[in-house]
Amino acid sequence: MTIAVGSPLTVELLRVEGLVAGYARPVIGPLSFSVSRGEVLGLWGGNGTGKSTVLNAIARGARILGGTVERAPGLTLAYQEQQPVRLPVMPLTGYDLLRTAGGDHAKPPEALAAILPRRIDTLSGGQYQLLCVWAALGSAMDLVLLDEPTNNLDPTTESRLVEILAEQRGRRAVLLVSHERRFLDAACSRVLAVDPWSLGS
Repeated sequence: MTIAVGSPLTVELLRVEGLVAGYARPVIGPLSFSVSRGEVLGLWGGNGTGKSTVLNAIARGARILGGTVERAPGLTLAYQEQQPVRLPVMPLTGYDLLRTAGGDHAKPPEALAAILPRRIDTLSGGQYQLLCVWAALGSAMDLVLLDEPTNNLDPTTESRLVEILAEQRGRRAVLLVSHERRFLDAACSRVLAVDPWSLGS
């Protein structure tokens, strides 16, 4: 199977067909969807429905037990996990983190300007979360995977994240998972509900 290109402005970067994914046993599936450049696709469902497992399967961290995950040739991706690693002592600044993660390929949003010179271990949970999300969005990757990016964000910062995602739309594709439907409706061009009971149906 070959990734199809529709119009010159629509390039399909990822196609998932009948995916059944898990670890020792299946967790979710079958699930089918595609993502094209310029899209922000949201996967919505409650906690424990397997949304993170879908991202792990795409990033080759979970087992694909059925179906296919087809990537466009040469596809590059950035993956921001649900719980970014944060050590008690991290003598790095926000700038250091972005450089190390390759997230300095785009100008950071104003919401990050004040915290970039600060040490990571002095940031609040929400500030650190937004910094880690930007480390993925500010990269040069074709596809960005975001796992529960609103964790630790207050309503104001969550609204800013919606704006950041809108500003970045068109540079690449974004696939994000969340249990917050209101956020997904505001941030995404499409939302796919994940059905935890689809296995074996």
